[in-house]
This record gives sequence, C-alpha cells and structure tokens, in this order.
Amino acid sequence: MSLNFTPAAIRTHIGFFGLCNAGKSSVVNAITGQEMAIVSQNRGTTTDPVSKTMELLPLGPVVIIDTPGLDDESALGEERVRRTRRVLARCDIAILVHDATTAFTQAEKELVSLFEQRALPYLVVQNKMDLVQAPHPSLSHTVWASATTGEGIQELKEAIGHLGGSGEIDKPLVRDLLRAGQTVVLVTPIDSSAPKGRMILPQQQAIRDVLEADCCCVVVVEDQLRHALGNLREKPAMVITDSQAFERVAKDTPLDIPLTSFSILMARYKGFLRQAVEGVVALERLQDGDTVLISEGCTHHRQCMDIGTVKIPRWLFQHTGKQLHIETSSGTGFPEDLSRYRVVIHCGGCMLNAKEVQYRMRMAQAEGVPMTNYGVAIAQMKGILKRSLALFPDIAKLVD
Repeated sequence: MSLNFTPAAIRTHIGFFGLCNAGKSSVVNAITGQEMAIVSQNRGTTTDPVSKTMELLPLGPVVIIDTPGLDDESALGEERVRRTRRVLARCDIAILVHDATTAFTQAEKELVSLFEQRALPYLVVQNKMDLVQAPHPSLSHTVWASATTGEGIQELKEAIGHLGGSGEIDKPLVRDLLRAGQTVVLVTPIDSSAPKGRMILPQQQAIRDVLEADCCCVVVVEDQLRHALGNLREKPAMVITDSQAFERVAKDTPLDIPLTSFSILMARYKGFLRQAVEGVVALERLQDGDTVLISEGCTHHRQCMDIGTVKIPRWLFQHTGKQLHIETSSGTGFPEDLSRYRVVIHCGGCMLNAKEVQYRMRMAQAEGVPMTNYGVAIAQMKGILKRSLALFPDIAKLVD
C-alpha cells in the first residue's frame, strides 16, 4: 500500500440506502461524478453493496457504499437486505434516497428509525424532484434533488459535508504520547508473513504519527533492536513492536524504556483497548472443549506461519494447556451469532473503521462473550501485559 494513499479504514464511510428504483445508484453517480454504480430500470440491479474510495469535497477522502434495494422480496433479496443493514455498522454517515413521486414506505421509516437509534448522522434525499410539480421546502434532514437533471446535487454534497468530519484521519495513534525531539523505536519483523515490498498499515501510521510529533523514528527488525538501542545517545521515549515479536523484544528492551505493540495502540485508536484488557482474563478460564474465535479484519493470503491461524492457536495451547477448538473468520465474515464462543480474539482492526470494530465489540458484549485483541492476548500469554500497558496508567491498573 502506498504511503501516499489514504487507507479506507480511516476514511469517512458514507452509505446510500433506499428502495429498488428510487434512483439511489443514479444519485451516487451524480455525487461522485463517475459511473460507480450500474443504473437500470430493472428492479434489483444493485445486488450487493458496492464500495469505492474517492475524494469528495468538502469532506475529503471518503468511502462511498451503494447498497441493494431494501424492498427486494426474492430469496436472494433477503440476504441482500441483511447485508444492507450490516453496512450500517461501518457507516459514519447514512443517506436515504427516496423517490419523491411516491409516499414513504414502512421500510423507509424503519430505516430512518435505525439511523436515529444509532445516533448516525443522516440525510433523506427526495430524488426525482424534476417529476414533482411543486417540491416542498427542505425540512431538517431532507434535501431535494434530481439525479437526472443535476438539480440540487451540489446542495446535497454540501449538506453531506456538514454532517461529518474526516473519519479517523486526524486521530492520533501515538503522537499524543510524545514530546517534540524524542526518539521512538519501531520493531517491524520481516519474515514469511510480512507483505512483500511494503509495510503493514499500523507501521505506516506509526511512522507518520511519530514524524508529525516532530520526533525521530528509528525502524529496525527484531534481531537489530539491541544493537540499535546501544547506538542511541539518549534513551528512546518508547519501543513499539509487532506483537509477534513481543517476547524477544521484551527481553532486549531495558525495563526503564516503555514498551508496547502496534496492535495495542490500534486497539486504543479504534476505541476498545479497555474492553480488550477486560476481556483477556477469559484466556485464564478456558477449559477443555471450549471454542475460541480468532478474527481478522482483512483477507490477506494465509502464510505457513500466519499469526491468526498458526501462531496464536499454538500459544493458546501452550499457555492454557487445554484442548481447545479454534475457529477463524476474516474480512466482513464476522459471525452474527457468537454464543458458542468462550472468547473472541480479534486483530488490531487496522483494515476496519472504528464503527465496525466497536459494532463487533458490542455484539460480543450483548451475548456476554469476552473479546480481546491480538496484542493484548499475546502480551498476556507472554507475561508482559502490565508492562505493555504502562503508557496508559488508567488501563494498566486493570491488570492484577
């Protein structure tokens, strides 16, 4: 991934919803100025949510999500509607496109209620205003427009711009923990599971964040950490490591230098570090026959020493001494029924926006299933959890 490309996970996510043939896809195309969505008079042309990253002024970098029609009544349509509602979990802004020549349906009213229940900023677009003799003045949350003539589209874009900010772009990953002039050491293993020719997103974000804090960033592989620390004239402000190398890095980092991981920083960034720390105690209660879900937000190609399917299961067996059942999920395939799991161990969520990560956390909480993340779980199993949380005193005190 280019360092100049704004990742989808930190862009503002805008979901477009509506009935079949309300002109939803036409509105999306009019707003984006490109043929992002297929437009047809046939009902149900949009069969699955379609996403596209782009720049949308005045918001900036966004993800536009075009969803299937809410009133598709076919057998496949039920699944499409379910997916449409699932899209809400990752939306920062919701747009309901309504055919202004028709009355509001119950399905549309229910969708607006969902927006309001989730405190989700939203707009109702009264599309096809060119077919209405006397459009009413826009009420709160309502904009009149015509995707066919272009009338009202600029006003719609401006209204969307006033609803939301810039996603997670301005949130600090680590810079709020630093003072100008300090040095930060990043440990980034290069092994068979590392992406060829690039760095993973948390490493990229950390480098940029450290530089924005007017600090010096030193990047090393785990074998060179001790050498790098010995060459520094001043003690670094902290060492941040890939969680897979936690054990080795903890041994090579003096106790008076704060140590944490990219995954732990990402849990804080996504807003569920406290819950991840509270949930990790479930590892100590696992019994023979328990089922553990290991979930990743991305869909990368699995390698022979993959962290989610190989390393964490192995460490779990070693740490607990129990015969456990391990299930995995990736991408958007997070199970809706979590009742059979004793604990969920989630990745850092770097490829998911905060809304999606927090939605998954709330799903687990609703079913009484503890949820933690890779970095917290690995630190717990390696006996260094309290040390890895020392940068966050309010969180560290949760650890016995």
